[in-house]
Amino acid sequence: MEKSNILPTHIGIIMDGNGRWAQKRGMLRSIGHRYGTETIKPAISFCSGKGIKYLTLYAFSTENWKRPSYEVDTLMSLISEYLTKETAEMKANNVVLHFIGDIDKIPQKARATISWAEKETSENNGLNVNIALNYGGRAEIVMAAKKIASLSKQGAVSEDDINEGLISSLLYTAGIPEPDLIIRTGGEKRLSNFLIWQSAYSELYFSDVLWPDFKDDEFEKALDYYASRKRRFGGL
Repeated sequence: MEKSNILPTHIGIIMDGNGRWAQKRGMLRSIGHRYGTETIKPAISFCSGKGIKYLTLYAFSTENWKRPSYEVDTLMSLISEYLTKETAEMKANNVVLHFIGDIDKIPQKARATISWAEKETSENNGLNVNIALNYGGRAEIVMAAKKIASLSKQGAVSEDDINEGLISSLLYTAGIPEPDLIIRTGGEKRLSNFLIWQSAYSELYFSDVLWPDFKDDEFEKALDYYASRKRRFGGL
């Protein structure tokens, strides 16, 4: 099979480097986040054109609240702005929008826009775009553990019922295939609490390119890397 025919079903992206991209140009970090947001649209278009079924974007982690308040406020405003601007086109292009993470802790205006965007695209059946917002992999596993404890208290599950399938079904990503490929831009080589349960057998691709500069040609390099891998899942 040619490399071009070996495509991941699900790609996760850690969109890193927005702030550094801006600082290199003498701009505020917040401006870098705006340029980073503008890179999402071509990424969605690229994946849709390739026939990728799922794309999960790491937009804001549970740890990102530690950043300066002006930067956090900018990120939250950009979420509402982006969805207001782009949802109609995503709806027309058959994209399904879904948000994963502890959305209840997001500011009300952004939550309302998120709910609207999800509803607007809910009847589509093309590329599924999952945006991880106030998301943390460890917090997600803790959430699943608490759900299991509650179910156990109710007598709904026993110790023998607790397995990987049960845990997976209680995560934000329930019903979504595990990522085949995780891309991190910006030069860092770590997962930073992104899909840590789901990425057990993901192929990892690290790019030095900062997210605002991650265009189609860089995406092609990531797909070529994925196609070159032999995925054994612990076997031979």
